[in-house]
Amino acid sequence: MRSQLAIAAASLVVFPSVLCQTFTTCDPTKKSCPDDPGLHAGSLDADFTRGSGANSSFSAAAYTTLTYGNNGAEFTIAKQGQAPTIQSNFYIFFGMISVTMRAAPGTGIVSSVVLQSDDLDEIDWEWLGGNSATVETNYFGKGTTTVYDRAIYYPVSDPQDNFHTYAIDWTADRIQWIIDGTVVRTLQYGDANEGKNYPQTPMILKMGNWAGGGEGQPEGTIEWAGGKTDFSKAPFTMYVKNVQITNYYPASSYSFNDASGSWQSIRVNTDASSDGNVSNITMSSTMSTSSTTTSVAPLDQNTGAAVAVTSTGESYSVNTASVSALNSGSAMVATTQVPAATAIGSATHSGSQATQAGSSGAGRLSIGALALLSTVGLGFWVL
Repeated sequence: MRSQLAIAAASLVVFPSVLCQTFTTCDPTKKSCPDDPGLHAGSLDADFTRGSGANSSFSAAAYTTLTYGNNGAEFTIAKQGQAPTIQSNFYIFFGMISVTMRAAPGTGIVSSVVLQSDDLDEIDWEWLGGNSATVETNYFGKGTTTVYDRAIYYPVSDPQDNFHTYAIDWTADRIQWIIDGTVVRTLQYGDANEGKNYPQTPMILKMGNWAGGGEGQPEGTIEWAGGKTDFSKAPFTMYVKNVQITNYYPASSYSFNDASGSWQSIRVNTDASSDGNVSNITMSSTMSTSSTTTSVAPLDQNTGAAVAVTSTGESYSVNTASVSALNSGSAMVATTQVPAATAIGSATHSGSQATQAGSSGAGRLSIGALALLSTVGLGFWVL
């Protein structure tokens, strides 16, 4: 997912980026950083159909508005510049996340579910609002964008009108992307540039949507997102019913023992007793869990049903994870070339009941926008 950002300005100008890595306020492979807070429980189940109470473990990007109804949390884009986004208040270190959701419709609208680490490891699900037949899977390691062949698109039955459960099962050995219990893609550690580009450090979960086809987006981003967004057809709403998270290495926090960015360098800090003593465990072995073994072949990228992944040449953008990452003006950025996509028309949907506050600007940022970012304050508030 790439990074989404809210700019509190009179006209709310938005600059976008694409799906690779994004922003980090402190990269542990480059300098000493605070420990990452961990999910101490082995698992978490957030049922958004019960209302805002499910958000106790998540924070919202500044200006994000969420509403709630029978379909769960509603991430609604009603006008140019909005990008409702939330992120977990904790990190997991290998684990499984499962999201039951319906993607937002609308040409140029991008819905995203992303795992992202401080040193720019990333695992993505992304849906293009102008394409009602596929979902994109992608990953990045340490923000590296030396090649542009990591994205693979898979068929899914009308993701804008039907709820599906999308999961990521992440271990030190492999990553699996799973749709409704069926594994559609498996990435082995050694297949990610011999592990160098394999996501392997503690990650937070980010969810949201933004207008890749919005005004001010780089041409390559608009092309990748499927075309320019027509806001007269708004609102564009992504629905999330339920989020389940399993942390394979529960901890009070995680520390980077060195600057290697390897999973072996991560120290798992666990509360040993009620007096606050901490037990430090340095990783030395992996934990793997079994998943559904049925596999689905990816779409033939040469067919009309698949989204094109040909690079656009001179078009570049900042990789956007979620606007959640942009929580300080000192954010670090990774860049990538933006692939093209052919838009497919779709109907719009609207949200319902109200509750939380704000409205967020978002998108993928052009490199020229980085100077502006230093003046943007993006605070998060607990939902």
